[in-house]
Amino acid sequence: MSSGRGHPDIARRTREATTFLFVPGDRPERFEKASASGADLVVLDLEDAVAPERKDAARDHVAEWLTQGHECAVRVNPPGSPWHEQDLTALAGHSGALMLPKADTPATVQQVVRTLDDVPPIVALVETALGVVQAADLAAVPSVERLAFGSFDLAAELGVDPVDREALAAARGALVLGSAAAGLAGPIDGVTADLDDSDVLTDDVRYARRLGFTGKLCVHPKQLSPVTAAFRPGDDEIRWARKVVDATEAGRGTHGAVAVDGQMVDKPVLERAHRTLRQTGKAGEQ
Repeated sequence: MSSGRGHPDIARRTREATTFLFVPGDRPERFEKASASGADLVVLDLEDAVAPERKDAARDHVAEWLTQGHECAVRVNPPGSPWHEQDLTALAGHSGALMLPKADTPATVQQVVRTLDDVPPIVALVETALGVVQAADLAAVPSVERLAFGSFDLAAELGVDPVDREALAAARGALVLGSAAAGLAGPIDGVTADLDDSDVLTDDVRYARRLGFTGKLCVHPKQLSPVTAAFRPGDDEIRWARKVVDATEAGRGTHGAVAVDGQMVDKPVLERAHRTLRQTGKAGEQ
C-alpha cells in the first residue's frame, strides 16, 4: 500500500491522474506549454527522450524547473545506468513524483527508497518479463502509488508486436490484478505511438479501460483530449449507475432486496455504480 506521506498533494495527483504527458527533459521551452496543456500530470523525461550527450543538460533543466516550485513527475534513467544516481541526487528535496523505469523487482524500488531521505511518490514502470511476474509485489512496496505499463520494451523482450493485444493481454492483466491486490488505483497503460489516428488511440484506451486500467501515457498534447474522453463513462453506463444508486437509496429501510432492470443489486454492484459516478463528477454520498 502506498503512503506518499511527505508529498500528499503530488501523491494524490499521481493516484487520480488519467493523462500522463511526457516532455523531453532537454527541451525546457516546452515545460510551460506542457503544464498548460490540460494533462493531469506532466512527466519530464530524463530517459528515452534524451540522447546520452544531453543527459546532464536535461537533468539541470529539470532540477531548475522543480526548484521554481513546479509540480510534476520525472522519469529518471533506470537503475544500473550511468545517470541513475545523479538523477536521484538532483531530484532530492523537490516536490514531485518519480517514475522509475525497469522496475523489475521490489528490491529495485526499495534501493531507490533507501537512497532518498524524503521519498517521493513512485510510479513503477513495468516493462520487463521479470517486472510483470512480480507486479503484485511491486505494487505492495511502500511509496509506490501506481504501476505503469511499458509495452514497447516488454514487446521487444518477448519478440512480439507491441500493438498485438493478445500477445500482451496476460501482462496487462498482471498489472491490473497486482494493483487491485495492493489497493492501488488502476495502472497506467503504455504509449500509443500513432499520433495521427485518433480512432486508434481511442480504441486503445477503451480496450485498456475494459481491462481495468485507469490512466494512459501520452507523448503529444493532442492525445490528451481523446484519452480523457475515452476513459469517461458512456451515457448508458452513467444512466445505469444513477438508477442503481437511486434504487438503493429508495430501498433503504426496507427488508426486500433491491433490483434494477431485473438484476439484483448487492454491495459490489453498488460500489461499481458509485465508482462510475465519481468518474463523471456526479457521485452522491455513499
